[in-house]
Amino acid sequence: MLTNVRSDRVKSVRSLSRRSARERAGRFVVDGPQGVREAIRYAAQRVDDLYVTSAALERHDAIVQAALEVGIRVHETDDAVLEAMSDTESPQGLLAVVATRTATLDEVLAADPRLVVLLSNVRDPGNAGTVIRGADAFGADAVLLTEGSVDVFSPKVVRSTAGSIFHLPVVTGLDVDATLDALARHGIRLFAADGAGDTLLPDVDVGLPHAWVMGNEAWGLPEPIRARCDDVVRVPTHERVESLNLAMAATICLATSAGATRRP
Repeated sequence: MLTNVRSDRVKSVRSLSRRSARERAGRFVVDGPQGVREAIRYAAQRVDDLYVTSAALERHDAIVQAALEVGIRVHETDDAVLEAMSDTESPQGLLAVVATRTATLDEVLAADPRLVVLLSNVRDPGNAGTVIRGADAFGADAVLLTEGSVDVFSPKVVRSTAGSIFHLPVVTGLDVDATLDALARHGIRLFAADGAGDTLLPDVDVGLPHAWVMGNEAWGLPEPIRARCDDVVRVPTHERVESLNLAMAATICLATSAGATRRP
């Protein structure tokens, strides 16, 4: 059992809460049973180590056994060690270290996507994670993030995805203009989601392949990006509501698209 909170191993895992350390190591942390379970199910070859407390070992025996069956190294720890490794105030007893991998835009386009989300300069971890989770729930083929967006492998984003980060391609660090060009060349319609849009969401034809383009939480989408899209769309709301937050608007747009773009 690991009990030394000052050990190099503990310090190494905890360092992955910093972006610079994640990029150097090519690793990130997945904290909690739901995310760990999905990492083992869908990305087992990338899971280096699983750390588990005695209590979690009993509570989540099926997850631990699944890890052992595919050859993942499992380390029992005491509560203090897991707390030292995690950046959460109340870790849930399971923590995995996973190798980083992102898809490429070429890989996404080669699969002929019908529904894509493009996040431009989205900075809030909770919003980004919730959009990835919503994209997964409503059958999107990929989530794309431009340069200047939050690191999707930060602990807060990973937790917010609730395991969905392992279910669909996520592409990061994209140039927004080049990405819009590539999507358009591939026959994907571009819908800018913006509270000032003239077209209401129920009036949009979502039957053809399309991308929802979502902007920064504070300033939205700049005019040059909106101008490059095929339409600027707003979610109809009661007049007393000034606007929806990014994650809520994205979820509504994705839900609207889900039925029309679902593959047979």
